[in-house]
Amino acid sequence: PSPPGEESRSLDSLESFSNLHSCCPSSSELNSDAEEAVVAGASLGGPVPEPEGDKPAAGSQLLSASKERFPGQSVYHIKWVRWKEENTPVITQNENGPCPLLAIMNVLLLAWKIKLPPMMEIITAEQLMEYLGDYILDAKPKEISEIQRLNYEQNMSDAMAILHKLQTGLDVNVKFTGVRVFEYTPECIVFDLLDIPLYHGWLVDPQVADIVKAVGNCSYNQLVEKIISCKQSDNSELVSEGFVAEQFLNNTATQLTYHGLCELTSAVQEGELCVFFRNNHFSTMTKYKGQLYLLVTDQGFLTEEKVVWESLHNVDGDGNFCDSEFHLRPPSDPETVYRGQQDQIDQDYLMALSLQQEQQNQDINWEQIPEGISDLELAKKLQEEEDRRASQYYQEQEQAAAQVQQVQGAASPASGRQSGSNERKRKEPREKEREKEKNSCVLL
Repeated sequence: PSPPGEESRSLDSLESFSNLHSCCPSSSELNSDAEEAVVAGASLGGPVPEPEGDKPAAGSQLLSASKERFPGQSVYHIKWVRWKEENTPVITQNENGPCPLLAIMNVLLLAWKIKLPPMMEIITAEQLMEYLGDYILDAKPKEISEIQRLNYEQNMSDAMAILHKLQTGLDVNVKFTGVRVFEYTPECIVFDLLDIPLYHGWLVDPQVADIVKAVGNCSYNQLVEKIISCKQSDNSELVSEGFVAEQFLNNTATQLTYHGLCELTSAVQEGELCVFFRNNHFSTMTKYKGQLYLLVTDQGFLTEEKVVWESLHNVDGDGNFCDSEFHLRPPSDPETVYRGQQDQIDQDYLMALSLQQEQQNQDINWEQIPEGISDLELAKKLQEEEDRRASQYYQEQEQAAAQVQQVQGAASPASGRQSGSNERKRKEPREKEREKEKNSCVLL
């Protein structure tokens, strides 16, 4: 808590937060400037989008106009979706990439704790920060004790100090023991202050004893340091432990394990709006009828009004697209759908080959390993076997991909030859008829 003498100064600084972005125009000014840019384009002979019909063209024109109006500022498209029978905005990510600010704002927008002007199509990062800051000030509890009030104001002051980092990234360090276990950093105060749960799914399976022992209660940064230290150790047991920890990180490079996915599904409450952290990316997540879904915020789906959520049902990241009512909705672009289906067919074929190869290889024949072998030598043998399998697996993948390309490339020439042969077959009877006509006599 803050010292009593600094209470008034702290409140003054917090209440003046809404004036920090006075240089940033309001949403009404932004929309009016964009409309003027569209009208100016029409006067110069440019295309004029329909009021309701051609929203993508209007959106791109508004975005270019806003970038000229606000140089150096991040500008985001707004996608309006039908969420629980109410028209709700969703902030989409642009070419600048993902940031935690969007995930937090989308949680607050879907919960209707923050509302944007109707039909607003673009917004700047500074405006998002202003909306978020105003919400933090307005969400201050009313009836609390003096100690709770001082603690809340201190947390609010700390959150305001790091609020600017939401535009770029937060220092979040996961621990592998629980879906809500993170190493404490000042950045985590923002989620606590906004009452937004933060989850991850990078967990160690407690049934695998050697990995549990190697990873322990380490955070990600601590585990990396431990691996480096174990590699430099003369103790064979520590070397083996470091090898096991390194293999765990390599095998779970997607930062989501099936044990973590199961724990995540159990921990998230039905209908809860939260933030999911994975691979330095923050996503808005919810749970519907026992299934987890991630909010689709890619700007490429801006015109896909029916594509709102993507299911999170495996660790590979190939979920199914759904609408706001969680009904399956593939993208409307036929080319996109075809590409997705073809990629899935190729992936299934490669997966079948890898499973077949894995079944043929089986596990190491432990009977051939001599007795009394040290942990270091055993770890080296395991590493060699793993490298051999990985090399063979990638070779099989390359060969399979080459075969798929050959089959696809040979399809059109083969059909051409077949049609040519049929054409020759059709021509042969006609030529025989012409020869008969030449050799026959005609009586006049």
